[in-house]
Amino acid sequence: MSVSDPAVRRRFWSRFALAGPVVFLCAALVMCGGALWLPKGAAQIDNLVMPIVLFPAIWAGLFFYAYLDRSLARAWAVIGGLSLVHLAVIGLYVMQTMQAAKAAGAGAS
Repeated sequence: MSVSDPAVRRRFWSRFALAGPVVFLCAALVMCGGALWLPKGAAQIDNLVMPIVLFPAIWAGLFFYAYLDRSLARAWAVIGGLSLVHLAVIGLYVMQTMQAAKAAGAGAS
């Protein structure tokens, strides 16, 4: 296999895209979603602070996983699944918040 082989080039760019912007987006989604599923703690802010503090570790862990996993398809599936789960958690929270605001607005009239 040479570098000019289209399959090698396609694998390289696929892994590059996964380990770069896709992993960054996934880490951001995990950080945002983490504020919803982490416990609040004694000061009621642990669920907000911990994801922000752990963002570099989340990003690094996902980056190394995406770069070092032998199966590129499995890496895409794991990172894509993690992104979709956190996107769903965030979406459900936003929808519930909008419904609660709508109900509170209707009750005030």
